[in-house]
Amino acid sequence: MWSPSPRLPGGRKNRICLWATFLVMIIFGLLFLILGLTVFKVKRPMMTVHSVALQDLDFSLDIARVRLVFNLTLDVGISIKNPNMVGFKYTNSTAFLRYRGNDVGQVPITAGKIGARHTRSFNFTLSLMADRLLANSTFYSDVSSGTVPFQNYIRVAGKVRILFFSIHVVSYTTCDLDIHPAYRNLSQPKCHYKTKL
Repeated sequence: MWSPSPRLPGGRKNRICLWATFLVMIIFGLLFLILGLTVFKVKRPMMTVHSVALQDLDFSLDIARVRLVFNLTLDVGISIKNPNMVGFKYTNSTAFLRYRGNDVGQVPITAGKIGARHTRSFNFTLSLMADRLLANSTFYSDVSSGTVPFQNYIRVAGKVRILFFSIHVVSYTTCDLDIHPAYRNLSQPKCHYKTKL
């Protein structure tokens, strides 16, 4: 006598499929979570200032026009290290030269990308906009004291994309430096670094 093979009822078969799909999704979710918290965890890009050199300093008194002439050009060398397992894409940024909180010089840093676990070096020249500086009344007292304090400020913002997520990262560097016009030199810069995720 012929007997049909036992078959699962349609509802039970669908439930087993749903549970299997749910279990596979849980396993993949846990796998992505573990990878995201370990291997692909976003690390902060590190910006380092390697050099700040005085390229040009013109300090003189123009007697014919009865004014002080002060021109300054700095060569700055920095590097940004990307310790992440994925690339770091940064937007257009700017390096500033500041005097007592006021921007007196700037140079653009064009957008780009730093590959996974790579370091990129930048060299740029910051020139002083003398008209902004000479309008500041404290500048003359700083010159007479022999030391003019400046600050080099660099901000680089970008993002690291991991799987479907974009994590925004901002890296800041501030270097305090003192220019000695009479000796035409500058003191060793003191740099401070900060990165924000």
